[in-house]
Amino acid sequence: MRASILIVSKNRKQDLFKTLNILESLIDKSEVEVLVFLDGCTDESESLKNEFIWVKWFISMNSIGASGARHQIYPLANSEILIGLDDDAHPLSIDFLDQIENLFQKSTNVGILAFEEIKGVFQSDQEAIRQAETEKKEYLTSEFIGCGFAIRKSVYNLTNGFPVWIDIYGEESCLSIEVISKGYDILYTNQVKINHRVNKEQRKLNKQNYFRFGKQLKNSTFYFLVYYPFPLINILKLYWHNFKKYALTDWECCKIYFKTLFIVMINIPKILSYRNAIDKTVILKMRGLSRLKF
Repeated sequence: MRASILIVSKNRKQDLFKTLNILESLIDKSEVEVLVFLDGCTDESESLKNEFIWVKWFISMNSIGASGARHQIYPLANSEILIGLDDDAHPLSIDFLDQIENLFQKSTNVGILAFEEIKGVFQSDQEAIRQAETEKKEYLTSEFIGCGFAIRKSVYNLTNGFPVWIDIYGEESCLSIEVISKGYDILYTNQVKINHRVNKEQRKLNKQNYFRFGKQLKNSTFYFLVYYPFPLINILKLYWHNFKKYALTDWECCKIYFKTLFIVMINIPKILSYRNAIDKTVILKMRGLSRLKF
């Protein structure tokens, strides 16, 4: 088995249908397996099982969150190369598997490959590629974007995997710090390009930014509590920054801010049970690495 492609989906039946159709045209199904986890879907996504019988389906009737779903299916993959895609993202080149294999072979210390993300809904892949970076770029980075990446299974197995104490937004940072703490690198490469078919204007209309604000504030707090040797200063800076920049200027953000503060307080005992403090030298190393653009 050359690679395993893993997708978590929730109520995006049409996006998932398109992604699976594209993947079917790009892969040799005798060499590549595709695993899909349906996370509490209520839009009849389960009916896609009948159209894509070559996919390995995993279904949870109740939503457990993107990170929890990834935590469940990643150990079930059978190949050494695990490729994570969002349900609304697909590779833009037919030789993406060759590119991934070559990059991993070239550097045995790279544990994760972070792909170039091209956001937007385009008429064709050629139009999407025209939005890509024109110069070849490769550099070590401190994290990856969950819509398109690859990780060695042997490296993933050294970590605690995607965290079950995060639902969505921030799980990539948790896996990143654990991979780097094990002595492996995260390499950004724009040789592998992913079209993340996000309609940014529509997401704004759907108030996705408010949803993300609350989740990221909560999960950033949990991240510091779990991984930082002395998390209090970082948590105070986090809340002061978000109070000044968002809560003071937007009433909806203000309500989410204080609601999140309450949720964090009541969950502290549970989160501390997952505490896995990382050596300060690893945190300092990560701060010195390049950051991806989002």
